[in-house]
Amino acid sequence: MILFWLACSAPELGIMYDGARLDVIDMHLHTGEWGDIGEGSQRYLTSRFPFPFGLTPESLVEDTLSAQGIQRELDKGGLERGFLYSVYAPRSVGVSTNEFVISQIEQSDRLYGIASLSVEEWENQGEEQLSALNEALQHPKMIGVKLAHTHQHFRMDDPRYYPIYELAGNNQAPVYIHTGPSPFPGTNPTEPYINPLYLEEAIEMFPQTQFVLGHMCYDFINRKSDTMERCYELAARYDNIWLEPSAFGSRSSDPEGEVLAEAYTYVKENNLIDKMIFGSDGPQSPGFVADYTERNIDAMSRAGYTADEAERVLSGTAKELYNLPEYP
Repeated sequence: MILFWLACSAPELGIMYDGARLDVIDMHLHTGEWGDIGEGSQRYLTSRFPFPFGLTPESLVEDTLSAQGIQRELDKGGLERGFLYSVYAPRSVGVSTNEFVISQIEQSDRLYGIASLSVEEWENQGEEQLSALNEALQHPKMIGVKLAHTHQHFRMDDPRYYPIYELAGNNQAPVYIHTGPSPFPGTNPTEPYINPLYLEEAIEMFPQTQFVLGHMCYDFINRKSDTMERCYELAARYDNIWLEPSAFGSRSSDPEGEVLAEAYTYVKENNLIDKMIFGSDGPQSPGFVADYTERNIDAMSRAGYTADEAERVLSGTAKELYNLPEYP
């Protein structure tokens, strides 16, 4: 399967799959400024740039993570639109505020934002943080919430934080949840912080809140996929659970593409295609988004997806879940 894109001032968007041109939306992209990125993430991003560029990576990383840089990466892969994530994880990957994300998405009609909040001083600042999150979600292009319990150091089943899920549901803002162990330093890798089965009480308490299980519980530390069954189980059981296959199918995590192909095969065989929403966890480095899109296309082809099924994953479900207007 070949990923097709046209490099010009006005790129032709979409990818060719079995003779049909399909829309693609990347629901998982990161933006930020170098000084706000955690040291571990700085080292990782530096490693993604070849010598000699990695010697002075600051400007290159900031350019890649800017609205213009991200749109260039979307163009390379023929992607129509992308979601930029706010992050409040000072003990691990760093911070990218709601205000900064808004400043980026306002520069392009192809970019939307996913809001977040700080939980660092929850006992004293919880109400203030909830108010700030609610305010961010009033922006017409801030369409969801991102949480990463392992990065933010709070348990999935801690009822003190349930107001976050409730607020998101009241705003019709799906909640993206990082699941599975993260390879970055400064995270809490224990089960209540990475295993979405600990989220089950909240899933049942807030049926109006939609939960997107990011990375599908893949174990990035041990490179194991058996933990993904947890996400499949929840997606099959609950109407408000969705699956997102970012990062674990990359060349570094899945060189032969076998894990990604197995995941798409399981999803198809168990009638979960409508629960899948494509995301890359990019941009990471120039060309990553296009490459990761192509790897997902190849995995779907190997799993026998029709063009209609592939488009559901690549854009259809995202458009419906996030109530996106059609792109001109």
